[in-house]
Amino acid sequence: MKKDQIYASPRKQIDAFQFDDAVAEVFSDMIVRSVPGYRMMLEMIGVIAREFSHPNTTYYDLGCSLGAATLSIRHNLAGESCRIIAVDNALAMVDRCREIIKNDSALTPVEVRCEDILSTQINNASLVVMNFTLMFIPPEQRLTLLRNIYQGLNPGGVLVLSEKMKEPDELDQELLTELYHRFKRLRGYSELEVAQKRSALEKVLIPEPIEHHRERLKQAGFGQITSWYKCFGFTSLIATK
Repeated sequence: MKKDQIYASPRKQIDAFQFDDAVAEVFSDMIVRSVPGYRMMLEMIGVIAREFSHPNTTYYDLGCSLGAATLSIRHNLAGESCRIIAVDNALAMVDRCREIIKNDSALTPVEVRCEDILSTQINNASLVVMNFTLMFIPPEQRLTLLRNIYQGLNPGGVLVLSEKMKEPDELDQELLTELYHRFKRLRGYSELEVAQKRSALEKVLIPEPIEHHRERLKQAGFGQITSWYKCFGFTSLIATK
């Protein structure tokens, strides 16, 4: 695992964050040091996959990056004749994801696609995972995507939606932001790295309050919407069809 030092040196200009070769090379380190409880969340995705595993169905990891959620699903499927479709639009991520899946020992078939998740057809799905993906989709396109997912889920199927969310109260948001930045500093990031990456992400990552997500999921057709994880604004929901 190569250490993330992408923003360690001062930059005259901070470009919008993108999942290019440089990010793909250090992504495993970056996300563990940037998302509180990330490894535990992956483990719990495996628990959810096991709970909602059904034979002869499909599992989707939308915005799969290097395939960490894909592997968690793959190693916890109890149903026979299942398959997993992992999708990402960043070729640098997809290339590495394919190599990781190739070297994995589990037997469930995995198809890794390089495509826009807005174009992905969801069919016969027991579980769809979007792990910190929707926040990079333009807000006006998010409902269409969720409706597509809902239509492709089987009755009783679930969507796991993990996002960086913002608090509706400004003081609450300020407190959580400061605690989150302290968390990153404790993980070895400098003040410069925290500031420069924040500037890069602000150009492409658009967080919303949890109630916006709940309302949109309801509009898409989902019934039960359960919050199962939250830390410093990093929140995950289970939405059931």
